[in-house]
Amino acid sequence: MALQKTSSAALATAKRVLRIEADAVAGLIERLDERFEKVVELLYACKGRVVVTGLGKSGLIGRKIAATFSSTGTPSFFLHAAEALHGDLGMLIAEDVLLAVSSSGETEELVELLEAVKRLNIPLVTLTAKPKSTLAAASNFVLDIAVKEEACSLNLAPTASTAAALAMGDALAIALLERRGFNEQDFAALHPGGRLGSKLRRVESLMHAGEDVPRVLPTAKMPDVIYEMSRKGLGLTAVTEVDGRLLGIVTDGDLRRMMQKGKGNVLDLTAADCMTKNPVAIPRTELAASALRRMEEKKITSVLVVDASGMLEGVLHIHDLWTLQLF
Repeated sequence: MALQKTSSAALATAKRVLRIEADAVAGLIERLDERFEKVVELLYACKGRVVVTGLGKSGLIGRKIAATFSSTGTPSFFLHAAEALHGDLGMLIAEDVLLAVSSSGETEELVELLEAVKRLNIPLVTLTAKPKSTLAAASNFVLDIAVKEEACSLNLAPTASTAAALAMGDALAIALLERRGFNEQDFAALHPGGRLGSKLRRVESLMHAGEDVPRVLPTAKMPDVIYEMSRKGLGLTAVTEVDGRLLGIVTDGDLRRMMQKGKGNVLDLTAADCMTKNPVAIPRTELAASALRRMEEKKITSVLVVDASGMLEGVLHIHDLWTLQLF
């Protein structure tokens, strides 16, 4: 019975915490105005780096904001406020923008940085719950991240306030991403490793190319077509002109359907008689995840890879994607 009461209390607490933090983030929406847009334009126009600074829990949030900026196309790094006062100020250059995170707006180390920031003529943006604080007064732009209460039952530990600061940082990063026209290819270039990197690999690094690509001329007889399909082991063959321009595709399924029709001797037919014209084809630069979506939408197991002029370059089979854990 005691265990059940303890569990019920924990669940109630968790729900209360999540509700308070969700309300804190939702409360930011009503306070967004043209200042947010001006901050986005300032960061977009930055010729240096967006340097994020803070201390304590705000510093931890700042590290994450800087990491999100960097991974979405905005050069950024985190500058520890205390260490900045002991030599790390040299990291700042005049072309940077400083983004400070401080709930109180009175963090001593951040306030002490103001003179150096002013001397370098670096624009300052502050995320704070106190728009009339010392830090806010010295800022070019202030974004209000105040919350009604912390999720902590003592209303002391930074919880809802840090969630709000993190959400505002994410809002800035994604608004900048869209302002830059940052796309999947850009994201792939910045995330080459891990499972995420696998999802963003390009088709050219996975496709069968060169002599591994099954191909026949449109005049090829079906015995030769079947031999090419069997020899290359992909369950298909491309049909191309002599110069390599793609005309169509013949798959195992095409052969089965031809045999089921029972019209004459299939072996007397040519590749042109059996092929599917205008098959699904993609460029070598397409992302693996995008290629997989196409296969799923079309209910096919392979796609042909062509260049801009329609010349066959390779074949991508669904088996080639299994090792990437895209499923």
